[in-house]
Amino acid sequence: MGCCGSTERTKREWRPLEDRSCTDLPWFLLFTVFCVGMGSICGFTIVTGGAARLVFGYDSYGNTCGRRNEQIEGVKLSGLDHRDRKFVFFLDPCNIDIVQRKIKSMALCVSLCPTEELKTYQDLKRFAMVNGSELCSYELAGHKYPGLPERFTKCPKLPVPPSKPLPVFNRCTPVDISCYAKFAEAVVTFVGDNSVLHRLIAGVAASKEIIIGLCVLALVLSMILMVIIRYISAILVWILTSLVVLGSLAGTSVLWWLYIDHRLYGNDTSSKAAKETKEEVEITRDSGQALLVYAVAATVFTIILLLLMLFMRKRVALTIALFHVAGKVFIHLPLLTLQPFVTFLALLLFWIYWILVLLFLGTTGNPVQNEETGLTEFRLTGPLQYLTWYHAVGLVWISEFILACQQMTVAGAVVTYYFTRDKNRLPVTPILSSVLRLVRYHLGTVAKGSFIITLVKIPRLILMYIHNQLKGKENACARCLLKTCICCLWCLEKCLNYLNQVTQTTHSSRAVGSGRSFRSSRCTTCWWGCWWTGC
Repeated sequence: MGCCGSTERTKREWRPLEDRSCTDLPWFLLFTVFCVGMGSICGFTIVTGGAARLVFGYDSYGNTCGRRNEQIEGVKLSGLDHRDRKFVFFLDPCNIDIVQRKIKSMALCVSLCPTEELKTYQDLKRFAMVNGSELCSYELAGHKYPGLPERFTKCPKLPVPPSKPLPVFNRCTPVDISCYAKFAEAVVTFVGDNSVLHRLIAGVAASKEIIIGLCVLALVLSMILMVIIRYISAILVWILTSLVVLGSLAGTSVLWWLYIDHRLYGNDTSSKAAKETKEEVEITRDSGQALLVYAVAATVFTIILLLLMLFMRKRVALTIALFHVAGKVFIHLPLLTLQPFVTFLALLLFWIYWILVLLFLGTTGNPVQNEETGLTEFRLTGPLQYLTWYHAVGLVWISEFILACQQMTVAGAVVTYYFTRDKNRLPVTPILSSVLRLVRYHLGTVAKGSFIITLVKIPRLILMYIHNQLKGKENACARCLLKTCICCLWCLEKCLNYLNQVTQTTHSSRAVGSGRSFRSSRCTTCWWGCWWTGC
């Protein structure tokens, strides 16, 4: 080598790539602009007073309680100074529209909620004179309450129950729990609109202790499984493989036995067929055909499974290596078990923010008088009404982005462990290093993958909503078409999730190890280990 004028190649040292760059930068800029738009919606609701109206409340004339208000054109009694009136009082708080789920009562800003029951208009007058809190409409003088003809429509419904202001939202709420019966009726009506949601809530409420116990049991079993994977992975793989094969054979045998038994039973009772009704005969025939279809499908599945086991038996070693790598990763990186809790906390904080902004949007917009009740409401009109849709898309995209960041973090930590030959030289905090690497280089890739999944998930959610709304009203063809579209979109979403994990693991591997090392035969085992722990 030296005589040819070239120096002898030194043994390559294992080191991370020094030539790194940001990936998918346009997508990161697009995601940044989208997040700025989400923040602008929140800022818009705050600037236009939607947040203040939600927190402090507003009366039926468009005045925000606890503030000095500006005159609203065409709305009488607007533009009042309510700096001394900080609480919202409903003249008839139990008057609830069950269908629209709104309180139809007139709302006023008062300086004090009634602390005792007021049974007569003389009590209303005395409460106004003593406490300075007028509970009738603003144009009515407190000392004239008992003799005014408008007292039946512009004063609270008698008797007025005692109430307390809510801690944050400053609404006077009745202390008497009998008033909440209609609130419960409204909630039950809302839940009853969706039978699936009703059954879900009822099941959770009835079995909450069992659900909590099963969650704790699942956590304990997960810890035990981690130990099993670490030390007896080979035995575990062969046990699982044997159970799958034996289970498939047993299930197929049972289905064929049931079908043969049904045929023999049908032949023996053929003499009694005359006594059976036409519906019973059709039910018996359909049951036999269903058993035959299930048995044939199970047989095909079992044959395919046996062929796969036969031709891929040498791949069992790769599966064993997968379990072995996953077990070693959890032993050396135990903080990976806390990563799902961090992701859940991030999702929880984002969902709380999203719900608050959605509530802000409900009290944002131009004041409009309801023709039926005459009350002033705030509604988004024109192009601003599409802010809610923009906000809804942000819920899906940012949620998927947070989940993708978790997968990228786990993949980065795993490949850092895997490609470090000397495990004693691992970084002090490989998970934190993975997070920093993600933030510095790969946010664009995560944003792109989560956006593609969002493009598939949103149409699927819309179709599911249409399917639930039209349940029992559409014909069989439309119902089949909807279910087919939903199923196809679900399968496409799962495939995109899989490809998204492949992309994230690829970027993490190339960021930690060298390109040559990534293309080596060890990459296969490493990728499967990352995929396993990322799931």
